Amino acid sequence: MATLCHMQLTPVRIGMVGLGRMGANMVRRLQRAGHECVAYDVSEAAVAALEAEGVQGARTPHELVAALPAPRHIWLMVPAAYVASTIAVFEPLLSPGDTITDGGNSWYRDDIDRAAPLAAKGISYVDVGTSGGVFGLERGYCLMVGGPADAVQQLAPVFDALAPGVAAAPRSPGRVGEPTNEETGWLHCGPSGAGHFVKMVHNGIEYGMMAAYAEGLNVLAKAGIGSERHAEDAETAPLSNPEYYQYDIDLAAVTELWRRGSVVTSWLLDLTAQALHADPALEAYEGRVSDSGEGRWTIHAAIDEGVPVPTLAASLFDRFSSRDRGDVAHKVLSAMRAGFGGHHEVKP
Repeated sequence: MATLCHMQLTPVRIGMVGLGRMGANMVRRLQRAGHECVAYDVSEAAVAALEAEGVQGARTPHELVAALPAPRHIWLMVPAAYVASTIAVFEPLLSPGDTITDGGNSWYRDDIDRAAPLAAKGISYVDVGTSGGVFGLERGYCLMVGGPADAVQQLAPVFDALAPGVAAAPRSPGRVGEPTNEETGWLHCGPSGAGHFVKMVHNGIEYGMMAAYAEGLNVLAKAGIGSERHAEDAETAPLSNPEYYQYDIDLAAVTELWRRGSVVTSWLLDLTAQALHADPALEAYEGRVSDSGEGRWTIHAAIDEGVPVPTLAASLFDRFSSRDRGDVAHKVLSAMRAGFGGHHEVKP
């Protein structure tokens, strides 16, 4: 049964740990909504920058905790690799009734493992998968929340302020009455780890969507191959019908076109159109695509569940290939071809 949104006006005082690309903007959005933030980061410059905007800064974890009333709320926006060590610093400073929230991209299994020992000390642990990136300050953040219901309830005003709000998208047909939490942009997905589990799959889908755009645009980009000169040797497959590939497709124009009325419209397409307009040949990029873990974890979960995800798996493996992680395999292929058929590598 859907939970109705809260839209509480009661201000919350919250400590934000990690003032990077998203953490700092989340502080700004919360402050604009009437909440009070105490900001901490290992970078003195990051703290000072927010202090210059009127935000209360803290120079040490002790100072941050001391500036918060009980029950205290600490929100972590740090890389997944630093969540455990950050919790280890703050946990001894907290008291029963306090809450630690991880708003980064941690593996949901880590959430489950962290929540139990904290709960034994009376400290709640909330995991929040956060989507919105660097545009979240103005657009808001889609929040996927996991953890105990009472802690989530206390943080509801914070989620309401960070989320985009019901006006961010037209209401789905059949939804009437008071908007539910999910319609405003945040959802309590379940117990510990559920928020990051949903965000994990969200990012796995994102990998697949990005790969589909990238592969399709690559096909368009090579549509003029019939007008190019081709090597004529035993190692190169000939192009049978070059007359069918005589197009010079303007990718910037096509992506701009697709943004209007096409069934493949999305924010990802919007960003792609912007990038191609600014840099049609994408000369600013080398094409080495990183992965921060969520795609791998999604495939892991799919294997455990016995669920087929060929598109998501292929998109992850393509990212590995973009970083030349298939170099040995490709050399082995060349070696085998040379061995059984005397085939030589054709240099570009």
